[in-house]
Amino acid sequence: MKSLVSILVLLFTFQLVAQEIKKDSITRLDEVILMEDVIAKKAAGITTSSTIGPTNFEKFNPIDIASAMNQVAGVYVLSGALNTNRITIRGVGARTPFGTDKLRLYFNGIPVTNGTGSSTIEAFDFENLGAIEIIKGPKATSFGANLGGAIILNTKKKQADETILSNSFTLGSYKMLKENLSFQHGAQNFDLTFSYNHFETDGYRQNNNFDRDGFLLNSNIKLGSKGSLGLLINYIDYTAQIPSSLHQTDFDEDPTRAASNWLAAQGFEANKYTLAGISYSHNFSPKLQNTTSIFYSYLDHYEPRPFNILDEFTNGFGFRSVFEGTLENAQYTFGGELYKDEYHWSTFENLFGENNGNGSLQGEALSRNREFRRQLNLFGTFTYPLSNSFSAQVGFNLNKTNYDFRDLFNQASENTSAKRDFDAILLPSFGLRYQVKHGQLYANISRGFSNPSLEETLTPDGVINPDIAQEKGTNYELGASVYLLKKKLFFDLTAFRMNISNLLVAQRVGEDQFIGRNAGQTRHQGLELDLKYAFRIFKALQVSPYISYTLSDHSFVDFVDGDNDFSGNPLTGVPKNRISSGMDFRHPNGLQLNLTHQFVDNIPLTDANTLESDSFMVFNAKLAYTTTLSSRFSLQLNFGANNVFNTNYAQSVLINAVGFGGAQPRYFYPGNNRNFYGGIQLEYML
Repeated sequence: MKSLVSILVLLFTFQLVAQEIKKDSITRLDEVILMEDVIAKKAAGITTSSTIGPTNFEKFNPIDIASAMNQVAGVYVLSGALNTNRITIRGVGARTPFGTDKLRLYFNGIPVTNGTGSSTIEAFDFENLGAIEIIKGPKATSFGANLGGAIILNTKKKQADETILSNSFTLGSYKMLKENLSFQHGAQNFDLTFSYNHFETDGYRQNNNFDRDGFLLNSNIKLGSKGSLGLLINYIDYTAQIPSSLHQTDFDEDPTRAASNWLAAQGFEANKYTLAGISYSHNFSPKLQNTTSIFYSYLDHYEPRPFNILDEFTNGFGFRSVFEGTLENAQYTFGGELYKDEYHWSTFENLFGENNGNGSLQGEALSRNREFRRQLNLFGTFTYPLSNSFSAQVGFNLNKTNYDFRDLFNQASENTSAKRDFDAILLPSFGLRYQVKHGQLYANISRGFSNPSLEETLTPDGVINPDIAQEKGTNYELGASVYLLKKKLFFDLTAFRMNISNLLVAQRVGEDQFIGRNAGQTRHQGLELDLKYAFRIFKALQVSPYISYTLSDHSFVDFVDGDNDFSGNPLTGVPKNRISSGMDFRHPNGLQLNLTHQFVDNIPLTDANTLESDSFMVFNAKLAYTTTLSSRFSLQLNFGANNVFNTNYAQSVLINAVGFGGAQPRYFYPGNNRNFYGGIQLEYML
């Protein structure tokens, strides 16, 4: 809580020294200081959401999307490496061993979460994004109604009648190099964006190299007075070495080490990811519009691990259609989304021990499988103003999920092919909003679900578990969002409680084997506070302190594992208190300074709560200067330092880790030590 007190003291001090504008006989309008980017939200009707825009992005290293998202109360991104991010929202997803699930991820309106609910935000270049919108909890009926919520990524908005060529180039510690070259053209009836990005680094740890290339093409063309056609292609090709997690001794003594078995195997993953989509928008009338998208995705993944080599590829395709309109004073949204993918994977022996120290070597096949996965979401919302200030909204989402697993390796009685057809789930939502001067009060009750991941649907023998069920939960939340002090202070406070039944637990039974099962109930409850303040010093210098605080009081209500009863214990993998705070300084001459801070409380690492990670605080700083060189040229220079006080901390953890062969269990993914970066950005308006 020291950081909270520090921020409040700073805020009070700066307010005292702020100069008072002298009154005169001329009537003056109150000054309005812009604290946030003005970004149109995608959440339907009165559904609340949090948005991160360019002003937030520019505070951080252009490869650090995790820090930007961690500014939002209730959202925590645990980043084990650049290619290993686990996004949790209100504690949902914290028990996932690797990666992100239990939420829906969208890119320019196209769903990019795969058939079992897994999302990879690292498939998108941070510098291509114009906004990230986060809907916390299952109230996002038109975006899947998942228990964790939805994250909507949007590319940068193009300005009409502008043609811009820009290049940003960044160098940093660990031999980091990043470049993003972008061309943007906006006209009355046509716009086009094409960007190429390259990124490479040796990383902080052993066996930690990362090399990525990619491009983004985004275009829209108007078809007459009522229609428009959009094209989106995103391609990423990266290879990332995997240092994996560390046990306590290595974490304390030398966090730069890689896990010994991963280092010996020189483990890595190579990914080629393509997303292509075509969308058509049509205005039937001023009161009814429709946007329909068809899309295709392809992921080719190759990953040598110490225990085997995984070779897989996934073809995904589907469509999404959304109607939006007004009826008298009411607003409505309805539509559907179908996503299907074909997942092919094989495993092979890894003979790295017989390869004379040269790392992984592929041996004989161990398995060959294919799974067909299908998800259908039908949704709708209806928002009605009960008075000038009071509105109500009802919504629904109907989900139908099917898995069809095919064993292509074993024959006859050993073949484990099977199907799983989950019952359709109706997920309603009800919300209220009361508008007050410069703000709103809101409440919501919503029902959500989570599908089991691939590992959770299969037993260690590769057989579909017929007893596994979907997680289901009901979310209750109440909040207030207002601007105070002549709109210089923004205040947002939300209290929530979510009860989840049929908790999905991935129990580790081998180095790469997990058993999925339903293990009781959890209660997720807490408070989320966002405070932002903006004022001026000496008329020219704008100062903006801010703080986001998350209280997570999550626990197991009913959780019995064999002879162990963990009921009442805090939920594993979630810090009880978390604070993100900072101070921004901006001068009209183009100079700006961003100071950011993050505090993360102890995290329970075992269901029995016998071990927890240490709490930590990390401070970052960034200085930037932007100037106009001519009527067409602009220049930005920036320099930043991360982990200013060189804290040794766990940037991600692995819960319920198990040591094999007498080794210590490996719980910790170390964060980078003190590191620096600097960049230059040139922009030319054609």
